Formats: sequence, C-alpha cells, structure tokens
Amino acid sequence: MDLSLKCAVEDAAELTQKDFLRKYFIPQKPVLLKGLAKLQPAGEKWTIDWFKETMGDLDIAVFDNSEKRHVYSTTVDPDFKMPFRKFLDIISKDEPSTVRMFRYDLFKQNPALRKDFACPSFINKGIFKNMGFMFLGGKATDVRLHYDVDYSNVLLTQICGTKRVVLFPPDQSKFLYKVPFNTHSLLDLKNADPEKFPGIKYAKGYEIEQEAGDGIFMPSGYWHYMTYNNGGISVAYRKMANTPARLWKGVSFLIFSLPFDKTMNKILGQKWFKRKEKLAHKRVLKAIKISQQ
Repeated sequence: MDLSLKCAVEDAAELTQKDFLRKYFIPQKPVLLKGLAKLQPAGEKWTIDWFKETMGDLDIAVFDNSEKRHVYSTTVDPDFKMPFRKFLDIISKDEPSTVRMFRYDLFKQNPALRKDFACPSFINKGIFKNMGFMFLGGKATDVRLHYDVDYSNVLLTQICGTKRVVLFPPDQSKFLYKVPFNTHSLLDLKNADPEKFPGIKYAKGYEIEQEAGDGIFMPSGYWHYMTYNNGGISVAYRKMANTPARLWKGVSFLIFSLPFDKTMNKILGQKWFKRKEKLAHKRVLKAIKISQQ
C-alpha cells in the first residue's frame, strides 16, 4: 500500500471560500484545514467532560465494531442504546474500545449545539447546510474502509482528540476490493494481508494525522479509513456532488443497489456475501493484470 500521496494543507483562517472552491472543491482534491474548529465556540468549549455535564442523561444509539454483521453489509442501524455518560466514560479511557457513535444527530436532540459549530463557510450553501452529524469513538476504534453512500462531499472536523485518516481517490477502487452493491471494502486495513489481498500493493493514497481543530475535506467518492488515536469527537457537514454523474452514483445506489442488496441478503444470507466476495477478488485480479501490461 503506497500512502505517499501528499495532501494539501491550508490555514483555515486564511483560506477564502473562493480559493477553496477553485483549488479543492471544483478539481475534487482533498485538503487538511488547520484550526477550522478554533474559528467557532465548539473548538474551545466542547470536551468529553462538557458533554457529560450537559447531555450525559441522554440515551444514545451506539455501534459496536465487534458485531460481525457489519462485515457483510452497508450497516446503517445501530447495535444498541446506552446512556451518553456511560458511552463517554468508555471512550475517555486510555485503552482500546470497540464502540462508536456514527453519523449521530446530536443537534436534533440539542439544537443549541448548532450555534457552537455551524456549517463552515467553505460549504455552507446547499440543502445539507443545517445537517451536521457527529462521530465519536475511543482509543483504537476504527472505521472500516468505505466511501459515503450518497456520494456527497464531506467536511469532517475534529473537535477534540486525534485521528489517523487514510484516503484513496475514486480511481483506486479497482484495487480496494469493493463489495458489489455496497460502498465498503473487504479490506481490514488494520490487519491487511498482501498475500490474501494483493491489490493493496497497488493502491495509492494519502495518510493524514488529524489533530484537534483540524478539518479534512473529502471529495465525492473518496474512500476513507479512520482510526481514533484516543477518545475523540468530530462533526461532519456535507455538500452535494458537483457533477450530474457523481450525483447519479449516489442516487442510484440508494434507490437501486442498496434495496437490492438487502433483499438478496434476506433471501440467500451468507451465500450472497460469498458470491460478492468472490467477485470482488476477481475484479481486483483483473485490474492488477491490466496495470502490469
């Protein structure tokens, strides 16, 4: 796996919206925006302890990475609920964790949060400008390699804690063992085996350390894999795909691919996944052969 591609870095306080559009959004290039969270109250105000004090009694929906069902499908349903305070206690410990909050709408439960971190000016136009989703996890919790189902552009801002982020451009999909009719990969980048998954030796991507306060712009269709270095909180705002072709990819997946895959899972179960697994390997081997010609 070649992670030598260099991600652009900008001072969020100095980058204008015009330059962001010209340099990154229109050409669909990722960028690390240093200090983005510090431009709003959340950058200083939001901590794990602050959420315990202000929202600890909430019941929140949680994903558990140890659940095997997540391997087989594009999972959108949480595994269980627990008090927010208990969850925050888990992720604040200096030990590995498997629980995380994924694309959680805490803004809906506490609208005042939106004043602390409104949609950043870089992408604050469009139908998603009021839709901020939060992501929380503990030390060593990872988020599997995937791209977003709606093919939207994402601005993910780390409020507290740090993350290791790996990005792959869409043109690297051919080497990443994409599961057919899904938007995730068979690859476990934490324990990637190049003998079992030779395509990983050909994939080229970015490796980024996202510190507290940093925002990362991930263009449409970019694959991303993330590992929490410690307990952390981040917020994502989205912007629709900027071409009809990219927009259609997201729409067609949600309307056709996802329902079809869920139906086949119900009918065939593990047999359906095995077929997809076999096809994913076959496609990568073909891509490797073409690349060697």
